[in-house]
Amino acid sequence: MFQRILVPLDGSKLAECVMPYVEELARGCDVREVILFRVCEPPTIRADYPPDLPVSWEEHVEQLTRYSQQQCALYLSEIEDHLKDLGIAVRSESRLGDPANEILDYAKKKDISLIAMASHGRSGVSRWAFGSVSDKIFRSTCVPVLMVRAPGCVAGL
Repeated sequence: MFQRILVPLDGSKLAECVMPYVEELARGCDVREVILFRVCEPPTIRADYPPDLPVSWEEHVEQLTRYSQQQCALYLSEIEDHLKDLGIAVRSESRLGDPANEILDYAKKKDISLIAMASHGRSGVSRWAFGSVSDKIFRSTCVPVLMVRAPGCVAGL
């Protein structure tokens, strides 16, 4: 039924509460592939770049972007290794940009059959001020979504 499960993670323990469910689904439903997915903020690049630095502005921007992308991807490797140890086919992907938009775009383009994610992540309750990534995903995709309540969640907040 679920061939490809997309698991958005933001680097927080709250977001990782979905992992036991993903593990059970992957083992029990003959899932072909689990994709761990993290979206990070693009780097902040100062506009007052000194002209006497050894690299051009374009190279500087490319270096900072590449470094941010590498740091974003690092977090996923430990979780990926754990799933591989369990015999689950897994890979990880990372992007820089707006989390909800990147997740929705990836799910649409990559034939994802289930998005599995926590109801709260790094932003926790402050999500009400900024809008919830999980809420945007849930309301904006036609892909089935498994939403797991994060520990400590208080209904009605």
